[in-house]
Amino acid sequence: MIDNGKESEEKIRKAFEQKDWQSIKVNDSWQIFKVMSEFVEGFETMARIGPCVSIFGSARTKPGHKYYKMATEIAAGLTRRGFGIITGGGPGIMEAANKGAQMEGGKSVGLNIHLPHEQESNPYIDKDKLMNYDYFFVRKVMFIKYSQGFIVLPGGFGTMDELFEAITLIQTRKIAEFPIILVGKSFWSGLIDWLREEVLTRENNVGPEDLELFRLVDTVDEAVDHVVRFYEKYVIKPNF
Repeated sequence: MIDNGKESEEKIRKAFEQKDWQSIKVNDSWQIFKVMSEFVEGFETMARIGPCVSIFGSARTKPGHKYYKMATEIAAGLTRRGFGIITGGGPGIMEAANKGAQMEGGKSVGLNIHLPHEQESNPYIDKDKLMNYDYFFVRKVMFIKYSQGFIVLPGGFGTMDELFEAITLIQTRKIAEFPIILVGKSFWSGLIDWLREEVLTRENNVGPEDLELFRLVDTVDEAVDHVVRFYEKYVIKPNF
């Protein structure tokens, strides 16, 4: 068990406290209004941005790292092809992607999340396209609803979360198919081998077609070209 100190302990104790009906009603009702306000603000802002690609990756990646440079170049390349760029709004790969979009004069969107550590919005987001969220699930809806593709560079749990959510929604036909591109063969190959050997072959928990829902690439040009080629065959449209 991870020890996060007194703050974590207090949250656990609070979760088991007995609450009266009035307290539950008031707290939950106000939370509903907060969730609604985040959805409304997001929809009103994002509905006007046009076709975009979301770029994901670690907030911990430093400028000068090869994946930081690749994220900047991929974003710049997609911007030149007419796509806006959406990121999680923070540092690292997100910053690099927003930077690439701004370098080319494209739309640079940041869906920032309030966290107790690690995440401040980066300076390369268009001022009218920076949104701040308290709820991960609202933010994730915005990524899915307004993206015409996901490009996923090396990252941690949050990156994996966004990746597998998108694959699951396409697999279950809850949204239209869009390109999902994993950048960095040396990083992703172990995961893909495990999916193929254990999840598919040994346990039969997915089908062979499910492993075709994403593409593994190793260069900037491959990532950009795959998005462009995909939409030569399909009409660009929102996913909901």
